[in-house]
Amino acid sequence: MTAGSRSRALGTAGRRLDPALALADRIARRAVWIGGALLLAAAALVSVDVTIRKLFTLSVGGADELSGYAFAIGIAWAFPFALLRRANVRIDALYQHLPARLAAALDLVALIALAVFVTVLTRYAWEVVAGSWNLGALSNSQLKVPLWIPQGLWFLGLALFFATTAMLTLRTALALLAGDLATVRRLAGARSIEEEAAAEAAYGKTLAATSERAAP
Repeated sequence: MTAGSRSRALGTAGRRLDPALALADRIARRAVWIGGALLLAAAALVSVDVTIRKLFTLSVGGADELSGYAFAIGIAWAFPFALLRRANVRIDALYQHLPARLAAALDLVALIALAVFVTVLTRYAWEVVAGSWNLGALSNSQLKVPLWIPQGLWFLGLALFFATTAMLTLRTALALLAGDLATVRRLAGARSIEEEAAAEAAYGKTLAATSERAAP
């Protein structure tokens, strides 16, 4: 097999993963909305609890515990969306000046390192959930929440993050081996200032359109 045919074969194999990544993107978009709603609900609950405690010397009870669950679940469910949108923080002072092929290789190395970390994290998260289920563990509070429920939702977000990271790493590796540096940058590269500005502009247009539709 010649180098050209090998590159075409790798490129074709990579493109076969695109529908799976598109599905992961749709799931991640819904998951991040749910995670955001949980955080807003936690903030509202804590605000109500603080207000009632200040005005009436009463307490909702369990607000801190429930907000902790909501924070952990919401953050875990937002991880896949942040990964696919390349919204994670990266130190790119040197990266911007590297040759394209070296930058692409480092993008893949970063994804592989993330995949290893997520694999370990997801494994131990499952052990936590399984342990709580087997023990019938309850929270040490008045609510007596079965711990496998919030832990299971937390694990579900991490499992989605693991699957997304694995697919993205494989897709990026195939693109790099095929010499498709543009795809590597699109999937895993640090966002440039221009891309950040374009994303902010698109978000502003979305907000403006939403406001116009909501206006009487």
